[in-house]
Amino acid sequence: MKFIEHRIEDTNMLRLISRMLKAGIIEAGIKYDTPQGTPQGGCLSPLLANVYLHYVMDLWFEKIVRANCNGEAYMVRYADDSVFCFQYEEDAKKFYEELIIRLGKFNLEIAEEKTKIIELKKNNNNDDDDKGENSFDFLGFTHYVGKDKNGRKRVKRKTSKKKYKASLLRCKEWMKENRIIPIKQFMKTIKAKIQGHCNYYGITDNRRSVGNFIDEVRKLIFKWLNRRSQKRSFDWNKFSLFLKKYPLPKAKVNISIFDLGVGSSYVM
Repeated sequence: MKFIEHRIEDTNMLRLISRMLKAGIIEAGIKYDTPQGTPQGGCLSPLLANVYLHYVMDLWFEKIVRANCNGEAYMVRYADDSVFCFQYEEDAKKFYEELIIRLGKFNLEIAEEKTKIIELKKNNNNDDDDKGENSFDFLGFTHYVGKDKNGRKRVKRKTSKKKYKASLLRCKEWMKENRIIPIKQFMKTIKAKIQGHCNYYGITDNRRSVGNFIDEVRKLIFKWLNRRSQKRSFDWNKFSLFLKKYPLPKAKVNISIFDLGVGSSYVM
């Protein structure tokens, strides 16, 4: 509440927030108290968590950590997922130790199974190093070192395997449950699902992965539309004609990382 009081002076608003924090949660008809933290699933919980982490981590990193690093240091945070980038290994190791202490002061802790220090090496002989210790997942993307079209090594991104499989599974389950609805409605909905995937994952270096996703969804459409009845509706030639009437989105780069510019604040 002390962090909220930095920006809000309205006592009525502060009282409502305080009551919400102490309201508790109900699971399987049983009420549980919330003596600390925010109620899981509460409408204000994400907002309050962001406010809390802003003071606990963002400002601390910007004002204290970066000022005491020997090299450059940057931070990217989305909700409780964060990536910290350091020019030198010693700065990264020192920060890791200090982060544990810092979070402990505010009754927080890192998820050790999801936290690690990695080095994005540009001196290996592999064209792409998207596996093992030289890559990491963040916000649905695997970040790794690879060669661009000019043969230069840089950090690249592609859809993480976990998110790729999850997206395909959601499409499969939806088609299985809705294969008997009218064709026009079926294709309109599945096209929107594909387009949503393309809009999010259609960034620089990830066109192949998005294209593979569209190809796999196309195969699922063929499979489940042929199961609308005991008689097959399509062979591949008829299905190709069908897709001319109901075309699927094409893989393309919607967001170029080179157009994002430099100089935006690293404090969320």
